[in-house]
Amino acid sequence: MPRQIPRRSLLAGGTAVLAGALAGCSGGSGSTDGSGSATRSVQTATGAVEVPSAPKRVVVLDTAELDSVLTLGFTPVGASRAAADATLPDYWGAARLQGIASTGTIGAPDLDAIGRLDPDLILSNQTRDGSRYESLAAIAPTVLTATTGYPWRQNFTVHADALNQSASVALVSTGYTQHVSQVIEALGGTDAAKKQQISLVRFVQDEDPRLYATQNFLGTVLADLDLGRPSSQSGQVFDTTLGDPAQLAGLDGTALFYATYGDTGKAGTAAVVGSAAWRALGAVAAHRAFAVDDGLWFQGIGYTGANLVLAQLQRFLRS
Repeated sequence: MPRQIPRRSLLAGGTAVLAGALAGCSGGSGSTDGSGSATRSVQTATGAVEVPSAPKRVVVLDTAELDSVLTLGFTPVGASRAAADATLPDYWGAARLQGIASTGTIGAPDLDAIGRLDPDLILSNQTRDGSRYESLAAIAPTVLTATTGYPWRQNFTVHADALNQSASVALVSTGYTQHVSQVIEALGGTDAAKKQQISLVRFVQDEDPRLYATQNFLGTVLADLDLGRPSSQSGQVFDTTLGDPAQLAGLDGTALFYATYGDTGKAGTAAVVGSAAWRALGAVAAHRAFAVDDGLWFQGIGYTGANLVLAQLQRFLRS
């Protein structure tokens, strides 16, 4: 029977999570803006952008940017949520997200709401907001990475630079690397990890289910652990769709992790998970099919999200 990860376990392995206030130091050459405030130049996907040397009112328009800002000890004044979700990803807990105003949905932010927050820095990516860069930049200095997901570590470096926290990057990345090594050891070493076949399935409201391959956030975390993947999910692509849910053999593995984005009925989760074809999967028969939190596993793109996923992988792959 599929197993749902209890909410309390979302914060397991907390010592490996590098959230909280991290001391940073100034970097780059300084100048001033028209008001006389100190600024710094940051290299972004749109070129060099002058940002405040000490930003205080930051708006984030996607989940990777949210994870980066919170990991670095900042609380944004505003953030955008996924369209099918009522709230921001809650793996941080309500107290950490308290006071963050809504700026609409990812990919369709409310520019008026952003303007009312009087931000001094906006963080997003070209995939979501490249088409409205000029409108955002008219509100506040806007730092965009080229995309999101797969290059999450490189993007964190850009976010840290924009926040004048570059000195914290090595601390955060080293902590993650150490956590990866600890999990590999707990799973029996690299050779044992490679023998695993980890399947990732995301049920999506009003769309076909997706099999996540290697060119995405979760794909990189599994690769860091040297975990094997089923052949159907080992390609150098973001994902593939499961057009016919009755043909489920391609999503089988030694362990299967699945989540739902949006309404479970509209995503077809219950119909698939309750089907005979699902019950016939080896991972399901072995009680190694795990329902996980979409807001963490598929939206928690960043070092804190990654550390929490590592902790859950260790727990469930050893069970």
